[in-house]
Amino acid sequence: MKSKFTREWIIDNSVDIIQEYEAGVLTLRGLHYRLVSIGMTNDVAHYKKVVTAMAKARWNGIVEFEAFSDHDRAMIGETLNEGVSLEDAIHTAKEQVEAWMTTYKKNLWENQRYYPEVFIEKRALQGVFKPICEKRKIALGACKGYPSLTFLNDAYQRFCEAESYGQIPVILYFGDYDPSGEDIPRSIIENLNRMGVDVNLERVSLNKEQVLEWELPPAPTKVSDTRSAKWGGFGQVELDAIMPDQLQVLCDNAISDYFNEDLHRDLIEIQNQEKITYQAELKEFVNNL
Repeated sequence: MKSKFTREWIIDNSVDIIQEYEAGVLTLRGLHYRLVSIGMTNDVAHYKKVVTAMAKARWNGIVEFEAFSDHDRAMIGETLNEGVSLEDAIHTAKEQVEAWMTTYKKNLWENQRYYPEVFIEKRALQGVFKPICEKRKIALGACKGYPSLTFLNDAYQRFCEAESYGQIPVILYFGDYDPSGEDIPRSIIENLNRMGVDVNLERVSLNKEQVLEWELPPAPTKVSDTRSAKWGGFGQVELDAIMPDQLQVLCDNAISDYFNEDLHRDLIEIQNQEKITYQAELKEFVNNL
């Protein structure tokens, strides 16, 4: 039987989805899951159809080449070949000196009770969460399914350091509503506990209540997922099915729950006092060069 999800269907629906994202945020895998959320079959064959359809759409000018990101093939560094202007260099240096003189800041979380990090199941959604985590000055990590022990060991080191400062480590977790997506937080906590650190984990999304409240369409549970037989949920829903701006609001609100504004005001008072000494020391240093 011929699939109704033709190249034309994929392109027509993708154009609307792509407009919801800033250029370079959405991945092809992320687009695939968004299409699954509106009915497309979730399998390798249809993912390949999405890849082929988006190649055609870009070559035909329907979709911009800059629309998608490709984290797995990103370049590292750059080849510097632009000519350097002495006048521009002096101007830039003056701006940098001024910036150093005026931008003394305490770390946003240094006197907070909690030390939060955001973990997401899929790397494809990093672009959605990144602006919020950068604004709130907290770490963002993509587990890519069950996180590796290397990934968790790095987290263990950070959480231990936070504990040495008297803070409580917290993971704000975002994952799919499916057997593995529901089980990954358990695995994370068990492994971190085994390494020797106690961490609070809050599953912010996606959960059964959200699926029902927002009427997100479930797809059949993956037969390849060995946890399906013992899972009590209904179908599966990808985290990608949630609108990007809604995910950002969920993330921002979850972070706010662990941020104490009174402690922050205390920190700003200390910052303003220390800034006077900071500027005086820098001025003396520059004058003595």
